[in-house]
Order: sequence, then structure tokens, then C-alpha cells
Amino acid sequence: MRILGIDPGYGIVGYGVIDYNNSTEVVDYGVISTPKELSLPERLEVIYSSLCSLINSYKPDVLAVEELFYFKNQTTVISVAEARGVILLAGRNKKIPIYEYTPLQIKQALTGFGRAEKAQMQFMVKTILGLDSVPKPDDAADALAVAICHSQINPNLNDNMI
Repeated sequence: MRILGIDPGYGIVGYGVIDYNNSTEVVDYGVISTPKELSLPERLEVIYSSLCSLINSYKPDVLAVEELFYFKNQTTVISVAEARGVILLAGRNKKIPIYEYTPLQIKQALTGFGRAEKAQMQFMVKTILGLDSVPKPDDAADALAVAICHSQINPNLNDNMI
């Protein structure tokens, strides 16, 4: 099963592609960056078209997306929520099953502890995927964590599917 994990944002969207079949193997990871000088609608368009290109290239079986949790900055949370909506729309338009996971679920799936620190999460991503170093940037490592979470919880689970 090929899983595309997404760490939503509007300035930077992390993505991680893994193959899961009794073991977990990294296919690719990186970020979609949107220039600050673009308007929010233009940034959302970049996210949408870039994500559609990733889907066309990697042909994932499922899309695993991190749910929004808590933001101190109310302006930021709205923009990230709008970006997340565009991400979900791209998946729906490509007819890919979409699963959502909270930060707590992701941390618990990777470390067994829902309050794990970022360094613990990055270490587990590196270890589970057999990488020599922690994936950079952090957004890409976070997206890989979302994909790994889906594979750990159950790749056939339909309870969280949109």
C-alpha cells in the first residue's frame, strides 16, 4: 500500500510517501513551498496544483492528513485550515481515500506516548524508515510521521476516512 502523508500549512506543506507491506519503506519526501509575496488564494492554488502533481506522480492508495490541533495565532489557524481544505479537495478530486489523524494519535502510533517531544518523533521516523539521518525539513519529517501513523494504526481502517 502506498501512503501519502501530509503535514498541512499554507507557507510550507510537508509531504511524505511511503510503501507499506509488512515493512515500511520511504519512497520520497519534501515540501511544497508557497512564496510569501503571493496572495492567499494564489498560495492555495500552488498547494492544490502541486499536490495534484504529487498524486499523479506517486499514485498513492490513501492520503493521510494531520488534523489541526491548537494554534496561538488565530489568523494563522484560519489560513492553515483553508490550505487543509484545498489538500482534502485534491484528494477527493483524485478519488483517493482520505484519513485524518490528530497529533496525539500520530505521536502515540510512533512512540507509544501521546505527548512525545519533536526530537523523539524525528528519531522514530528515522528508525522506522531505516534512514541514516532525520528527514529535513521538519515539515517533511512530520508528513512521514503521518504516513507511518496510518500504516501503524491499520492501513485498512475506515473509521477515520472522509
